[in-house]
Amino acid sequence: MQFSNQYAGDVDSAQAYDRLSGNENAVLIDVRTRAEWNFVGVPDLSAIGKETLFVEWQSFPPAAPVTDFASDLSALLAQRGCDKDTELFFLCRSGQRSQSAAIALTQAGFGKCFNVSGGFEGPLDPKGHRGTQSGWKAAGLPWVQS
Repeated sequence: MQFSNQYAGDVDSAQAYDRLSGNENAVLIDVRTRAEWNFVGVPDLSAIGKETLFVEWQSFPPAAPVTDFASDLSALLAQRGCDKDTELFFLCRSGQRSQSAAIALTQAGFGKCFNVSGGFEGPLDPKGHRGTQSGWKAAGLPWVQS
């Protein structure tokens, strides 16, 4: 686990899944776009009795971050009974947008915002494909095509 002074730190996909499994209040937040959720697939937490929370950091086509991201997500978390000490794990395609989202929620007062480094698909491999080197898919964690 790698720590940052701007958010709680980075965890890899397997660490995130272990923490989600072991902490009934921990939440996975997928900040990719609707297009990515629909065409690439989504994490499947049903085996551990959870559902991923889907909140876009940017809309598609790529644009600036969603203006009310932090306040909208804070409201959704409150509806789920989460407080400022709930462990939040942010996931995107490769770990960049999710890091920005973790920083934004930390600035909004949440103290345990983790970035899932490697994201859902990780970086491109030498053949130009994602999902083979690192990330949720490469770790063999459960996911479904939506």
